[in-house]
Amino acid sequence: MQQKVRFQIEGMTCQACASRIEKVLNKKDFVESAGVNFASEEAQVTFDDSKTSAADIAKIIEKTGYGAKEKTEDTLPQPEAEHHIGWRLWLLLAINIPFLIGMAGMMIGRHDWMIPPLWQFVLASVVQLWLAVPFYKSAWASIKGGLANMDVLVTIGTVSVYLYSVYMLFYPIYTFFFSPHAAHGMEHVYYHVYFEVGVMVIGFVSLGKYLEHRTKKSSLNSLGLLLKLTPTQVNVQRNGEWKQLPIDQVQIGDLIRANHGERIAADGIIESGSGWADESHLTGESNPEEKKAGGKVLAGALMTEGSVVYRATQLGSQTLLGDMMNALSEAQGSKAPIARVADKAAAVFVPAVVGIALLTFIVTWLIKGDWTVALMHAVAVLVIACPCALGLATPAAIMVGMGKAVKHGIWFKDAAAMEEAAHVDAVVLDKTGTLTEGRPQVAAVYCVPDSGFDEDALYRIAAAVEQNAAHPLARAIVSAAQARGLDIPTAQDAQTVVGAGITAEVEGVGLVKAGKAEFAELKLPENLSDDVWLIASIVAVSANGKPIGAFALADALKADTAEAIGRLKKHGIDVYIMSGDNQGTVEYVAKQLGIAHAFGNMSPRDKAAEVQKLKAAGKTVAMVGDGINDAPALAAANVSFAMKGGADVAEHTASATLMQHSANQLADALLVSQATLKNIKQNLFFAFFYNILGVPLAALGFLNPVIAGAAMAASSVSVLSNALRLKRVKIE
Repeated sequence: MQQKVRFQIEGMTCQACASRIEKVLNKKDFVESAGVNFASEEAQVTFDDSKTSAADIAKIIEKTGYGAKEKTEDTLPQPEAEHHIGWRLWLLLAINIPFLIGMAGMMIGRHDWMIPPLWQFVLASVVQLWLAVPFYKSAWASIKGGLANMDVLVTIGTVSVYLYSVYMLFYPIYTFFFSPHAAHGMEHVYYHVYFEVGVMVIGFVSLGKYLEHRTKKSSLNSLGLLLKLTPTQVNVQRNGEWKQLPIDQVQIGDLIRANHGERIAADGIIESGSGWADESHLTGESNPEEKKAGGKVLAGALMTEGSVVYRATQLGSQTLLGDMMNALSEAQGSKAPIARVADKAAAVFVPAVVGIALLTFIVTWLIKGDWTVALMHAVAVLVIACPCALGLATPAAIMVGMGKAVKHGIWFKDAAAMEEAAHVDAVVLDKTGTLTEGRPQVAAVYCVPDSGFDEDALYRIAAAVEQNAAHPLARAIVSAAQARGLDIPTAQDAQTVVGAGITAEVEGVGLVKAGKAEFAELKLPENLSDDVWLIASIVAVSANGKPIGAFALADALKADTAEAIGRLKKHGIDVYIMSGDNQGTVEYVAKQLGIAHAFGNMSPRDKAAEVQKLKAAGKTVAMVGDGINDAPALAAANVSFAMKGGADVAEHTASATLMQHSANQLADALLVSQATLKNIKQNLFFAFFYNILGVPLAALGFLNPVIAGAAMAASSVSVLSNALRLKRVKIE
């Protein structure tokens, strides 16, 4: 049986590390697929659990030189620890200071600012023989694993320069003691030591790694923000007394109190109290929801007004918030197809760079006749070519984009779905529950001329009778009358006529009938201006045997539907309605929204077939639905969206979930996806451009190793910064 597990990976330094782990895992016959995300430092592995176990897969990862810890679904993601600069980095930076001063002095002709060569040797030895050890360990593990990573490049480069400088420092001393005549005039050799190169490259790369790690963990991942939504301490009733307890001591069935300004700790049912709660973290809906006895509360919601006591029904990972956090964690750890471009490049990058560096050394030595210059050029090539920025380009943008989508109430299952959504140029919408409210509402009213009853009177009389019926149409008329603030009179002796309507005696009026047109003996005029009468359900009303009016009831459009359709069309996306409802009703809705393509009387199979036709015509299709009957079409579409709370099969089939039953949220999803894909392409351009430009410049001697080290660190940080810019992109 296929099983999917996630591992937190420790020790990766660049995309080459991620590529190595993927390569090793995908070679195993019991592994169906394995993907490693460098930015989230996570591996997702699908394997045959009859042939191996998660623990065995973790051991395989560890043999390649990296740590692996399984992530389980039953626990919430853990908050990241604060990222403080460690003592190793502080010491490294302190050692860099005298070398920085010396280099600054050399730029303005003050060679005396540089510390003496022997002191340079001492400080450089501390760095190369102690502080740089993590680089050597990582490089060795990578080489053992069969694929060179960034640390291999840094190690080869800095050790080469260090050994060269040691030789140049001690060779004159050796010559002085053992060959005094040869030593004459060799004082200038001291100036050919380059201890500062190794020290500063290690310093800049270490600082770059720290900044990169901090940015990845603190800013890219939205889980930290979600984790803050769960309170650490809650008011729980135990043995009739209210006590403040840690969240991990709360049990299902406990009574919990949440006051104004406090967050809900668990999903539950309100026992007492009332107020308003902000649930925007889950739904993307900014307006607070009213809460009262019998209603539901969701973990993470903020009580903006009032106070409630609720009984916990779901805790931790079982809550909707917990489900979302695990879904986001998994989605952010997945890989988008476009990432394969960077993966393939990074896999061959490091070996190719070592070859280019070696070639640079040989050619420069042959041309210049100076192996010192040749070595500096080669080291600069090694240092500047690190593929970190390339490895971060796609996953960094995906992590930010996923977080942005969640803020809008959109849950993508994986990065591939988000990338596919960015290409959508055709949207297929179900009508009922997606474009419309899914329940009947009064759409038009007709009063019989000279009947003596105006619209308010018609509402009052009809509501008086219909409040005795349980039919959805009856409830819609009563709700509409109440919304108008009308006093509804009392009705007596109500009797239901099956299949026809209901009768009752209404105070001050007499015998009133409400139901089908023929039951109330009403014939509607043919010249009614509103087309809704052609497709609506009709409830006619008569008083004392005379027809007095009628109501047209139809499934009303959602408030934001028209806006959503306008946004989609503005961005060049074709809109189609496909519904099981009759063609006339579907066309009426389409006309209201300005949609050219409307299909009615469609079975689930018909919807799926029509989606296939659109795909065959070259369209990238997104399907939106909420019912069981939408599942085949959802599966057929390139990318699909289900409404939260709809049919389980629809949610399971769909590529993403919309927390609001809103077409506007769909528009948000597609536009967030487009913005994310654009950001990925920008990042890949920056990364490729940096390497394509940097390597030749270093090979030709225009970049020294120190500048190359600083540029390498800057490239990673710049890609991450561009990814973070996605957070501020406005979705219109």
